[in-house]
Amino acid sequence: MGARRLERVRKQLEALGVDGLFITNPYNRRYLTGFTGSSGYVLVTSDKALLFTDFRYTSQAAEQAKAYEVVLHAINPAESIAEALKAYGVRKLGFEKNHVTYAAHTGYVEQFAGVELVPTQNVVEALRGIKDEEELGYIRKAIEITEVAFEKILEIMKPGISELDVSAELEYLMRKNGAPSSAYATIVASGPRGALPHGLASGKLLEAGEFVTLDFGASYEGYCSDLTRTVFLGTPTEKHKKLYSIVLEANRATLAGLKPGISGKDGDSIARDLIASHGYGPNFGHGLGHAFGLEIHEPVRLSQQSADILAPGMVITVEPGIYVPGFGGVRIEDDIVVTETGIEVLTKSNKELIVL
Repeated sequence: MGARRLERVRKQLEALGVDGLFITNPYNRRYLTGFTGSSGYVLVTSDKALLFTDFRYTSQAAEQAKAYEVVLHAINPAESIAEALKAYGVRKLGFEKNHVTYAAHTGYVEQFAGVELVPTQNVVEALRGIKDEEELGYIRKAIEITEVAFEKILEIMKPGISELDVSAELEYLMRKNGAPSSAYATIVASGPRGALPHGLASGKLLEAGEFVTLDFGASYEGYCSDLTRTVFLGTPTEKHKKLYSIVLEANRATLAGLKPGISGKDGDSIARDLIASHGYGPNFGHGLGHAFGLEIHEPVRLSQQSADILAPGMVITVEPGIYVPGFGGVRIEDDIVVTETGIEVLTKSNKELIVL
């Protein structure tokens, strides 16, 4: 894994016009090296691959990052990196401009004397955007854990328990079934709080006659899943049924229309235009979906302004929603992988309106 990804990065050096690439983003570091520690810096040149870390992680790094030379850095890591730049004749060094603070950049300019710092953007992220079979296996497992938790939580949810209780149970169920952690802060939004697209679990008690939106995911081997389902407690009104049917229709229409070569904007329009045709355009204010993997939000987007082009191997969410202030909301989210001929829907949980 590490050697293959390392070579893919090396192929970018000439195009970037640099002698080396300096990686500081922790997700990019993990992707390239396999190293899961919390501290480290990566330097890649045409013939050198170095992973700088501190005393806590040298043994772990040597075990995990077999394609890299592990360097125990000085108290100030920049000193050791500067020595390597000099030793290996790096004159132009690409750095991740989206992940380096102004203070850090100022320090590098000072420490890396004689080296021109060249800003780069999304070099490793672009590679991460196309998942290999190993990554897809981890994502599938994360989804499996999440969907088991969803089935179990339906047995627990009832009027009188709090959103926080539901969130805690979901966390427990995911961990019990093999997830070291959740992928992000769990959203449990019931009743009027369902109009908050990112309504994190609160102390509000679940009540009969309300939608409950659950948006949660598991992390497995560092890879995320992202699932949203909206269920109903009690007996739904015609308005509840109508809102749900519109969102479900938008979800299914988008899944039928996505394919390699389509733009993020055009993919978003499938759901957005359908929802607008029912009079709820202003009630769908967020993008339709986003890529995910090591991070829950990765660069590729399905949105009104996205020029991203879908390609085989991309893993993306599809999550249309309608949010009505004072009433509630519905969101139905699936995870998909783009294939050579279309898409594969990775999430299998029931999407028909579940009434508890």
